[in-house]
Amino acid sequence: MIEVYIDGGSAGDPGPSGVGVFIKNRGELIRESIPLEPMSNHDAEFHALLEALRICKDLDLRVLSIRTDSQVLADSLEKEYVKKERFRVLLDKALQMMKADFDYVFVKWIPSKQNKEADQLAKRAIRQSLEKYND
Repeated sequence: MIEVYIDGGSAGDPGPSGVGVFIKNRGELIRESIPLEPMSNHDAEFHALLEALRICKDLDLRVLSIRTDSQVLADSLEKEYVKKERFRVLLDKALQMMKADFDYVFVKWIPSKQNKEADQLAKRAIRQSLEKYND
C-alpha cells in the first residue's frame, strides 16, 4: 500500500494557499508543493486530496493509504457528507475519483506532528502563492 501524506493551508481566510503532497512509494519518495489561488484553509485541504489523487493516478498507483491532519476532511470522506454546500462539489469529485481510478483508497486522520513533511511542502506552496498573487 502506498502511503500518501497531504496537507493544505492558507495565509488568511481566504488567502494565498497551497498544497503539500508527500508520497512513499516502495522506497521512492515523491514531494510536491502546489500553489493555489486564494481560498480558505478547509478549501485547501480538499484541494490537497484532489491533487494527491491526480498525482497518484498519473503514476498509476492504485492502492493508497492517505493520511491527513484535517479532521474535517477525514470526517467528510468517511461520512460522504459535508455541511457547507461549497465543499459538496470538491467532496463529490474526490469520491468519484477514488471509486473510478483506484482499487482501494483508505483515508486516515493523523496528528499534525505525524504530517510534518506534507505541512512543510504546503507552506512552501503558500510562499509561492504569496509571490504569485502579490505581484
